[in-house]
Amino acid sequence: MKRNKKNVVVILAAGLGARFNSDGFLKQMTKLAGKPVLLHTLKIFEKNPDIDEIIIVTKENILNECKKIVIREKIRKVTKIVSGGETRQESSRIGIFCCREDDVKKILIHDAVRPFVSQRIISDVIKALDKFISVDVAVPSPDTLIEINEHSIISNIPRRSNFRRGQTPQGFHLSIIKKAHELAMRDKFNESTDDCGLILHYGLGDIYVVSGEEENIKITYPLDIHIADQLFQMRNVSTDRLALAKKKLKGKNIIIFGHSSGIGRELFKICDKSEANVSGYSLSNGVDICNIDKVKKTFYNFNKKYGKIDFLISTAGILQRKKLEDFSRREVARQIDINYVAQVNLIKYAIDFMAQKSSIALFTSSSYTRGRETYSIYSSTKAAIVNFVQAISEELYSRDISINAICPSRTNTPMRTNNFGKEPKNLLLDPKKVAEETLKTCLSDLTGQIISIRK
Repeated sequence: MKRNKKNVVVILAAGLGARFNSDGFLKQMTKLAGKPVLLHTLKIFEKNPDIDEIIIVTKENILNECKKIVIREKIRKVTKIVSGGETRQESSRIGIFCCREDDVKKILIHDAVRPFVSQRIISDVIKALDKFISVDVAVPSPDTLIEINEHSIISNIPRRSNFRRGQTPQGFHLSIIKKAHELAMRDKFNESTDDCGLILHYGLGDIYVVSGEEENIKITYPLDIHIADQLFQMRNVSTDRLALAKKKLKGKNIIIFGHSSGIGRELFKICDKSEANVSGYSLSNGVDICNIDKVKKTFYNFNKKYGKIDFLISTAGILQRKKLEDFSRREVARQIDINYVAQVNLIKYAIDFMAQKSSIALFTSSSYTRGRETYSIYSSTKAAIVNFVQAISEELYSRDISINAICPSRTNTPMRTNNFGKEPKNLLLDPKKVAEETLKTCLSDLTGQIISIRK
């Protein structure tokens, strides 16, 4: 049902990033999991059904860069990209005054550098505006707060339960927040650090507080980008909500390494039945991925037959279990070569053969998060794959190539049986399910992610 008036969000992306680092590098454009922080934030609001339009307020020198991101990523809800002001308050006012009261009733203000805001928070703010004219988002403070005097002596210790840490988005009826900014302009009041502060300063009504989330962090300091990276890694993106549209595989040019058994075999079968142009390679048909010349020739021949590669998937790997002291030097080198070095070389030599909007999937293991006794080499190479995928996704972003690490839990494959013996099948993933989730990922716009597949 179409609303009489729109719900709009203003994304504030005009910060200088002075606290982020000394050379003024813009934190909103910093890469996170292969994409600019701003883009992650935009995509969240793009997907929310309660948001009708997005207005970006940014710095003048990156206006064109923002426009390119919006066009490239098809962020259709963005209607305006405008230059911000010298302060957050001024930038917020500019975004708010882009809206007309006869067209917009509810408006949200959100920091571009909060890329983990949840759909629940956004929708709760919109819903709360049915009853309140102003809404804030906050979480309880886990720390005791102290008040000090000018001599750094504690003067008061307030009750912690009465305090919250503010987040965004903040939400308002457009008419009220416009009035607040008009009053601030009249009084030349520019000391507010957020928009709710203006409502409070001028006594324009109650401000309701929606529960925030600890993950809804603001990237302010250099350490925060590392925390954000960890949050992405901990999330282990699931493809449960994505559908495997097999008809979309028809005519795709797909190359699979490690296709002769296990997950690779299931991948090949699905692609073949879906009428994709699929070729599989493994030792069984004479392709050792550690042989760079063979790999180069494989890409060349595939390209000559089908054209550019749409999906490149490598399930090739080797697992040996024994104590480090019992490994021969050759066994150590072989595991590292197959599980890591060869995967790096696959990507290195595939890049020029990849199509636009193509996708790469490499395989990691749940053991990457913590090394396992008796398979230290395997675990460490799988951790290396995760880091490689996250890093290379940033390099491939400009070439419109996505890359993700597939992380299945224990799966019923010959490699697992050879190392762990027979196990109850009900405890193991079906390799067909892993294959389907992998193809879902390749058909999605995800990149730089760890795709968790669980039983």
